[in-house]
Amino acid sequence: MLPGMSEIEPDTKDWTWVVERVCPECGFDAGALAPDAVGAAVHAAIPRFVAVLDRDDVRERPDPSTWSPLEYAAHVRDVFDVFDGRLALMLGQEAPDFADWDQDAAAGGYAQEDSQDVAAGLQRAGARVAARFDAVEADQWERTGRRSNGSQFTVATLGQYFVHDVVHHLHDVGAD
Repeated sequence: MLPGMSEIEPDTKDWTWVVERVCPECGFDAGALAPDAVGAAVHAAIPRFVAVLDRDDVRERPDPSTWSPLEYAAHVRDVFDVFDGRLALMLGQEAPDFADWDQDAAAGGYAQEDSQDVAAGLQRAGARVAARFDAVEADQWERTGRRSNGSQFTVATLGQYFVHDVVHHLHDVGAD
């Protein structure tokens, strides 16, 4: 841990409700997002995160219990990879179960990463997941997958849930 930083409280909330109603924190209405708009939403978010990574305060936490902009951007890069993998499973298998992802364990080294490396990784991973969503065919949007906690998604609701995460983190870093 870097000097002056405290442990971030793990996020244990179940955010799946965001596909059913507007998020009161960021104002995003994930359920209103058309499934075929997921790729475009990701493409639109990428340069906004890259711009955040150029800020002078990129490593500064607003308070000891909140990630810095760098940490949020690194998290989103990893979210791109996780959802790309989940979407690939849903398109390639019947009703797969998703492996658990410990986002808090993944975040352990985010604060030490190079912002330009994060930007490059975020661009690559974002382009990859956006392309995979863009390639979803009309008859694939209702394919299903399930998290270990029992939450079930269709490809369409996975995309909505995913985009909420991205948009919410843009809000977290003041780039909304």
